[in-house]
Amino acid sequence: MDVPLWFFVACVGLVGIKLIRPPWWLIALLLLGGYLLADSLFAPLIDTAITK
Repeated sequence: MDVPLWFFVACVGLVGIKLIRPPWWLIALLLLGGYLLADSLFAPLIDTAITK
């Protein structure tokens, strides 16, 4: 069974939010930070660090 990556990440995120109960500002900060890092000069460095 093939599960799309976005669906898996959404499920893990939802379970993490339900279990850990972080503040909403922290969730928004992590989402915004990840979005900004993905489009920055550091994206190739992060990609090579994750794929190895």
